[in-house]
Amino acid sequence: MARVLIVGAGLTGSLCAALLRKETPRPVHLAVWDEAGDSGGRMATARSPCNSQSTVDLGAQYITCTPHYAKKHQRFYDELLARGILKPLTSPIEGMVMKEGDCNFVAPQGLSSVIKHYLEESGAEVHCRRRVTQINLRNDKWEVSREAGPPEQFDIVVLTMPVPQILQLRGDITNLISECQRQQLKSVSYSSRYALGLFYEAGTKIDVPWAGQYITSNPCVRFISIDNKKRNIESPGVGPSLVVHTTVPFGVTHLEHSTEDVQELIFQQLESILPGLPQPVATKCQKWRYSQVTNAPGNARGQLTLHLEPVLVCGGDGFTQSNFDGCIASALCVLEALKNHI
Repeated sequence: MARVLIVGAGLTGSLCAALLRKETPRPVHLAVWDEAGDSGGRMATARSPCNSQSTVDLGAQYITCTPHYAKKHQRFYDELLARGILKPLTSPIEGMVMKEGDCNFVAPQGLSSVIKHYLEESGAEVHCRRRVTQINLRNDKWEVSREAGPPEQFDIVVLTMPVPQILQLRGDITNLISECQRQQLKSVSYSSRYALGLFYEAGTKIDVPWAGQYITSNPCVRFISIDNKKRNIESPGVGPSLVVHTTVPFGVTHLEHSTEDVQELIFQQLESILPGLPQPVATKCQKWRYSQVTNAPGNARGQLTLHLEPVLVCGGDGFTQSNFDGCIASALCVLEALKNHI
């Protein structure tokens, strides 16, 4: 049985695992490693430490599906909608730019529930807080080392973490990547931003007429969402939750600052937009060093095969586009690249 390691428990990695389980001719042993404390990647959902039912989406806020992808990726949308993992976004989002035929979806349990669904479907061994440091070639297998614990060997490795993290890996992989491939990887660039989640006591009122709002006139704040309202979930026992996403220039300027200092700056700007906002009972500040892809290599076609025997493949939105359908497209391309090797 082939041992397959997928590095990165975001949308591409989790869907790759689910597709490999369903669509490969022979059974495989699947492992998914992620350096974060939970799965989700940039579709992360944070829970209030005071009430686990109070959540905020710290990454992606909602999913926009164009008519093209509604048809091309219909099976994925149909399944998630049928299971209630996604539902149409019906709450008002001020400043949202809508194109004709587009549909927007939210996840009632937070967008990380999409990732958790695919990981469950995959039956993979999922390990969080496993940061890969080295990849070496040993007896026609990949020996993968991590920060803590012994290295493990795999027949196939799929890297779905942000591309700059692939270039930071040590070991034989540094010599196995061709100069052409290295230039392709180096050409991938990302925007940076922060997200701040605020959790409130049950019964707290946030009196605004919208569920989400794009801000155009503030140097710090780009988007605000009342997350329970965005998902159309009202519960008397669960307080509201709010998330603020910063502008990219603010994120870049404050990238190396402490999250405590950044959180205070975001608070100040938020209060100027929503004066009289109640005090939260808990907060969660998230730095997105690799937020959205601003440049992807044009000839990568959803994946980049770095080595053939044994197989080492890269995937993720760095090889397509930074949205839900970009990740689906990449996962399908990775599956195609691996099919003949399992």
